[in-house]
Amino acid sequence: MTDVADDTATELEPDEEFDDDSPDELDDAPARKASRPWVFGIWLIVAGILGEFAAFMLTIDKIEVLKNPDAILSCNISAFVQCGKNLESWQGEVFGFPNPIIGLICWMAPIVVGVSVLAGVRFPRWYWIVFNLGVAGAMVFVLWLASQSIFDPDIRTLCPYCVLTWAVTYPTFFAVTFRNMAEGVFGRGARRAGSALLPWVAPISIVLLLAVFITAQTQFPVIQGLF
Repeated sequence: MTDVADDTATELEPDEEFDDDSPDELDDAPARKASRPWVFGIWLIVAGILGEFAAFMLTIDKIEVLKNPDAILSCNISAFVQCGKNLESWQGEVFGFPNPIIGLICWMAPIVVGVSVLAGVRFPRWYWIVFNLGVAGAMVFVLWLASQSIFDPDIRTLCPYCVLTWAVTYPTFFAVTFRNMAEGVFGRGARRAGSALLPWVAPISIVLLLAVFITAQTQFPVIQGLF
């Protein structure tokens, strides 16, 4: 993730549309190709795939719970490291249906954007703003779910597949946000800050994830529950 700043492509202005196949632009194709944000695009694809995997496994486990409330789930490692309590809680279906369904749908977006970025597609400013808002919504949602998982007396567990979702959501949010800042999506004034913050995507994400683990460990024996 630390190479995203060096690989970030130049964006279109707000009123510009997708690339036209004019002769001049075709002549510039090699230069444009060299400036594509490969690391950024690949990360979005990897994050999307991992997110889809976690959502799929949680969906399978939810179906198993519905079929048999006493089923032994694949992610139930111990009383404090499991998915069962999360899936059966009201927080596990905030919108009236299982949360993993949201993941199955929404994690397709980073994959599509990542593939488009690698293909050299240049999106208008509004597109990146909408995408950033979506990722920000995901960030807020998983942070809330993490707090509920740790502090709600009826849960007090860390769900392995949930943790995987958190682990890819954090860096995805920071990468997209800092990248958009560096590209001037939020105005020229944010460019310098975005460029400075991009190399710190991985460290910030790791620190945040460690903070979640440490907080959980202070509430219940997570580490002991793994053995």
